[in-house]
Amino acid sequence: MKYKSIKELQSRIDAYFKKCEGSQLVREGEPVYDKQGRPVIVGDKPPTVTGLALAVGFTSRRELLRYRGEERYQEILLRAVSRCEEYAEMKLYESTSGVKYQLMSNFEDWGEEGEIEGGGKEVIEVVIQP
Repeated sequence: MKYKSIKELQSRIDAYFKKCEGSQLVREGEPVYDKQGRPVIVGDKPPTVTGLALAVGFTSRRELLRYRGEERYQEILLRAVSRCEEYAEMKLYESTSGVKYQLMSNFEDWGEEGEIEGGGKEVIEVVIQP
C-alpha cells in the first residue's frame, strides 16, 4: 500500500486519533457532565499501534512498522506510533507499580538495586505515596 501524498496519510492518521477520543454524551440536546463537571465521553478507546495500522489501511502492525522505514513516511509514522506509546505511558501513572516501572525504565538513578563503592550492593526501596 502506498499513499500518493504525506497529506493523505496524515489525514487518515488524524481521523484515527479523533475516533479514539470518542464524543461527548448528549441527552435531549444537552451535553452531559459528571459530578465533577467533566464532560461524559462515550465511544472512546485507547490508541494502539495495531489500531492505527488497520485504520490507515495496513494489514498488520508489522506492516506499518516496516513502512515506517521508508524515508518519505518515517517522520509522520514515527510521530503517530509515539502518540500511541505516550498514551500507554500515561496509563502507567494510574498505579504505583506503573509509576515505579516508569521511573526504573526511564530514569538512570532509579532501580531495585544500586552498586555502591567497594563492590557491594545497596538496596534502594522505592516508596510512592498515592
